[in-house]
Amino acid sequence: MLFFSHRGNFNQHQIASYQIYCHGELLHQVQMAKLYQDDKQFVDMPLASAPEQVLQRFKELANAHNHSIPQQQLQGFLKEHFQATGQELQPWTPEDWKDSPRFLQKISDLKLRAWAGQLHQLWKKLGKKVKPEVLRHPERFSLIYSQHPFIVPGGRFLEFYYWDSYWVMEGLLLSEMPETVKGMLQNFLDLVQVYGHVPNGARVYYLQRSQPPLLTLMMDRYVTHTNDVAFLRDNIGTLALELDFWTENRNISVSLGEKSYVLNRYYVPYGGPRPESYSKDAELADTLPEGDRETLWAELKAGAESGWDFSSRWLVGGPKPNLLSSIRTSKFVPVDLNAFLCQAEKLMSKFYTSLGNDSQATKYRNLWEQRLAALKAILWDEEKGAWFDYDLENGKKNQEFYPSNLAPLWAGCFSDPGVVDKALKYLEDSKILTYQYGIPTSLQKTGQQWDFPNAWAPLQDLVIRGLAKSPSPRTQEVAFQLAQNWIRTNFDVYSQKSAMYEKYDISNGGQPGGGGEYEVQEGFGWTNGVVLMLLDLYGDRLSSGTQTAFLEPHCLAAALLLGLLLSFLPQ
Repeated sequence: MLFFSHRGNFNQHQIASYQIYCHGELLHQVQMAKLYQDDKQFVDMPLASAPEQVLQRFKELANAHNHSIPQQQLQGFLKEHFQATGQELQPWTPEDWKDSPRFLQKISDLKLRAWAGQLHQLWKKLGKKVKPEVLRHPERFSLIYSQHPFIVPGGRFLEFYYWDSYWVMEGLLLSEMPETVKGMLQNFLDLVQVYGHVPNGARVYYLQRSQPPLLTLMMDRYVTHTNDVAFLRDNIGTLALELDFWTENRNISVSLGEKSYVLNRYYVPYGGPRPESYSKDAELADTLPEGDRETLWAELKAGAESGWDFSSRWLVGGPKPNLLSSIRTSKFVPVDLNAFLCQAEKLMSKFYTSLGNDSQATKYRNLWEQRLAALKAILWDEEKGAWFDYDLENGKKNQEFYPSNLAPLWAGCFSDPGVVDKALKYLEDSKILTYQYGIPTSLQKTGQQWDFPNAWAPLQDLVIRGLAKSPSPRTQEVAFQLAQNWIRTNFDVYSQKSAMYEKYDISNGGQPGGGGEYEVQEGFGWTNGVVLMLLDLYGDRLSSGTQTAFLEPHCLAAALLLGLLLSFLPQ
């Protein structure tokens, strides 16, 4: 079975390792026995001996029990042949961490400034380094070796993740930690060199899929901060290789009238349950006819590749749109994915221009212009004032609300400046500005974690910094008020729990989020990064006080007037 695309050759050790961590009878027996509360725990456990040896012992055990191993014997086998999770990582304090980064002084509210200082401290808690034995015996670990230390999200996520790391890096740059960012970037570039793409996260069981492609943007943020053009020059070819993965393996042609447009989608053409959620995927598949199960598993993996695992966004238009078994991720052309790629193509053109390579600069400028036209033709809705995912099977846009509908604003992937103010009207019409504690992920309540009532830090950023691009003071004021709401939710929960969370429930005051496949996690990398960005952007105005902004249209004028009056006060 081909587990994933790989640009090098496998050795026997690796193949044996994948038969433990990625597919096969051992994985099936252990995960279906449900010995652990979280399936991820087992696939994160290092081996105590060579994988061939472990497989041989397992084969003997399975044969002795006619492939139905009693729980006690299975537990004994695991105790003998596996080690506890987290053994392969050691805590790491970043060498470039320092007290009192300059941005803290921009924060007027003293409570928020002290809080930002505590979040800055958290980088030390979230720093990890891979132990040298992973390099010596990679076949004994599901963790992929990384040469440079990194920041992890936190909680059950002991390894680094692809799209999370962009918001983490934004926070690290504000914390004046460019060397940490460079190391993390190098880890991603190394993965592209070996595997041809950035996997979802740094585990062998994530290699079949990627995550929203933000590597080019990470490079741009780092180079803008440091002016390290030599690093860009050395690695521009690897950035191009990563974009090729998307354009070659995730492209789809959409026809409209006489014209055809090439856009991209999330698509993972591999069956089998996700190893880290094996029992859940297997049990979900049991509710379907046998012939539909491989398709279900491929669609679940595509949902994981989207970063939105899982959401009504990928269920809509299916036979039972409230059931996860109806998932059809690959049947959509997603707004955010195409906005991210559009932004990356524009950045690649800028990079190649700065390096004096005009032919490559022209190539990427043309790709950017083609995608701009495709976004406008297929995804933009002039009447509603937003972009919408396109349903390939049903040949129409999905008109439901998701913050990702405004991703092209954030990515700068539009040609008409008037669209920013149209997007504000779209938010008003959708009643999104009436939510006082954050922007909901959708308006559907399915029990999935990327749905109502959860709100996620990166999606707040997409909308807030998207609206902030408007030349209109009114739209800019709404961006500020949305930032104020989110900061207050995060600050209030931190005040009560002394923790930052991966997601928040905004239905009844701010609370840690829920739903989905696992308990809400503390940490938390991207949440910290977005808070630091918003405190940097609006630090002179943000308040830790109790009143959240309730942005009904008639309140906007008052909010705008107040904002203008405040701007005249001496700082």
